[in-house]
Amino acid sequence: MNDPKIPSRSTTGANRAEGLIDPVALMKIKSMELRAKAVVEGFWKGIHRSPYHGFSVEFTEYRQYAFGDDPRYLDWRVYARSDRFYIKKFEDETNLRCHLLLDHSRSMGYASGAYSKAQYAGTLAATLAYFLFTQGDAVGLATFDDQIREYLPPRNRASYLRRLLLTLETQPAGRATSLGPPLQRLAGMLTRRGMIVLISDLLTSIERLERDLGYLCAGGHDVVVFHVLDPAELSFDFTAPALFQDVETGRDLYVDPTVAQKNYRQLLEEHLARTRSVCQGLAIDYHLFATDRPFDLALLDFLQDRMHRRKRVKRIRGPGAGLGSGGAGRAV
Repeated sequence: MNDPKIPSRSTTGANRAEGLIDPVALMKIKSMELRAKAVVEGFWKGIHRSPYHGFSVEFTEYRQYAFGDDPRYLDWRVYARSDRFYIKKFEDETNLRCHLLLDHSRSMGYASGAYSKAQYAGTLAATLAYFLFTQGDAVGLATFDDQIREYLPPRNRASYLRRLLLTLETQPAGRATSLGPPLQRLAGMLTRRGMIVLISDLLTSIERLERDLGYLCAGGHDVVVFHVLDPAELSFDFTAPALFQDVETGRDLYVDPTVAQKNYRQLLEEHLARTRSVCQGLAIDYHLFATDRPFDLALLDFLQDRMHRRKRVKRIRGPGAGLGSGGAGRAV
């Protein structure tokens, strides 16, 4: 899990120097499908060179082909992208059902730059969906504000992926963030265990957050949280006094940044620390992402957590134990 301390904006320049995709350039692509494809294909190329060198040999259920291996288990999609032969192990046991839960509340429309939190979150969801589809996994989508607005159950068909990506192009027009009702309803709907990826700015109280995430964990689901915030929300580097408006309540508040900044940052760090603590207590993989962070890194973090979780599950169950149905203990 990532350290929830407020990230520095200087990390962006370093990431670009490593050859990662600049989010500003990526977001200029209008098609959500093309954005996701660019990130995933760039990632596949990147794992065979710095800074991902050596990662592909151990990641998830793959290992490099060796003479004598059964060719039936070659993954030709990986070969098409990397020009290398890899074996996908335990293919029948690793099919995943993943639900992407995307926050479409009004606060997600905030943007200090060229694109909003909602646009970033939608592209992140599209990237994960595209990647999982290419691995043969079933992916579904639920968008919500104070209730579920769109719901697509997990499927794995090319036409279904296009429908899902088109849904992700919809911009939020919802009201206040309220995780409770939609997550409680989803927890009741999802009777088959799988993975749930929540993408939200988590603008709610810690007490409510712990209860709401608990709904999902109680069903035995493997839960991942991407906490998405605008760089301005993380740094609060405003210089001139201004009238701020709460986009969810419409309330106006006059703020002098020179007076408010220290207290704001302290409260924010406390909120992030407590959010991380809640996720740790519930065995949820937590990632804090500023919207200027490359999507390649989100995909890398996601896969590394899957790999680490799989190793933990193997240690708990011991050698020879089955993975069980529903994929709750399975890595991508």
